[in-house]
Amino acid sequence: KSRRSNMVKELACRKCKCVTTGKICPACKSSDLTQYWEGIVIVANPEESRIAKTLKITVKGKYALKVT
Repeated sequence: KSRRSNMVKELACRKCKCVTTGKICPACKSSDLTQYWEGIVIVANPEESRIAKTLKITVKGKYALKVT
């Protein structure tokens, strides 16, 4: 059975946990990405967000809660 799919794969950065469909992390510019991640948080205003501060997120975007 083919594992191909029409869905775009979202990958999470192992360094900052940012989720992307590209090959380079838009937040930290790392190329160390993985398809193995869980949970999601979307940060719109990292300067004002308590969650962003707790998770050490400084750039707005979509982030994984757990990356393996």
